[in-house]
Amino acid sequence: MNRSSDFLARLACLFAGAVWGVFWIPLRAIGDTGMHSMWITVVWFACPVLCLLPISLMRWRQIKQGGLSLQLTAMVAGVALTFYTFSFIYTEVMRAMLLYYLTPVWSTLLARVVLGEAITRLRMLAMGFALTGMMIIFGIGVNFPIPRNVGDWMGLASGMVWAVAVVRLRQSEKQPSIDMTIGFFNWSLVAALLVCLIIAPTQAPSFDQFWSVVPWLIPLGILLIIPGAFASLWGPKFLSPGLVGLLFMTEIVFGSISAALLAGEPFGIREITGVILITAACLLEPLMDLAKSRQASRQTNQH
Repeated sequence: MNRSSDFLARLACLFAGAVWGVFWIPLRAIGDTGMHSMWITVVWFACPVLCLLPISLMRWRQIKQGGLSLQLTAMVAGVALTFYTFSFIYTEVMRAMLLYYLTPVWSTLLARVVLGEAITRLRMLAMGFALTGMMIIFGIGVNFPIPRNVGDWMGLASGMVWAVAVVRLRQSEKQPSIDMTIGFFNWSLVAALLVCLIIAPTQAPSFDQFWSVVPWLIPLGILLIIPGAFASLWGPKFLSPGLVGLLFMTEIVFGSISAALLAGEPFGIREITGVILITAACLLEPLMDLAKSRQASRQTNQH
């Protein structure tokens, strides 16, 4: 992979993290319609599935050629997103995000075992920055991120499952990302619908409730959610799973700021310090790679 593509893959992961950092906002807006909390996720995933339906019909042959491998990777990623979405409904925004973002640990370990990737000192330093920042935001010694409710457990589980998905994405470099995106939302919808039919089968939203969110949810899906999902599934194909987990931590930056502004969650010196450390973790490897590239270029020019 050339340097330009590597840079674009990193940007895609940073962008994806930023998108997922604010996607709790439309979830809460859907909930304001009075819809049952479990069914919010079904409505949320139904809109991108409908938006992508024309492309799904045009690409059904390519999707079929992707076979079981494509569907399995999309299913794992979709289940991770479903868990994550439910976690926002049943716990605080920051708890959901921070428990999910133990992902760099799981991703780095899985990449070592499955892909044989080395765990470098720079990666360990970046992980140290990220985890320290996460702990500071939580409140060291006060609110250690131990799951304490079903939403917390879903947040933790989503990070573990997503780590598996990222490793599979790294192994699926040749699979078209648009087909993966279609499968991603399809399986997310299936998983959410199954959970709702088991737990709250009689609480499905009315047509009026569903239609009330369509005018703003579909444009949001086309302009932000689908591009964010595509970036989530394209970028990881070309990068180390551990690095992907770190780059995605822009979600905590955008999530903590948006939660403070819109949900009244705290954002003071502690949170700012944590955000700075997490941002440093996200940028450490890219900046070091850029420095090495410039140094190599200078040495080449001198010769």
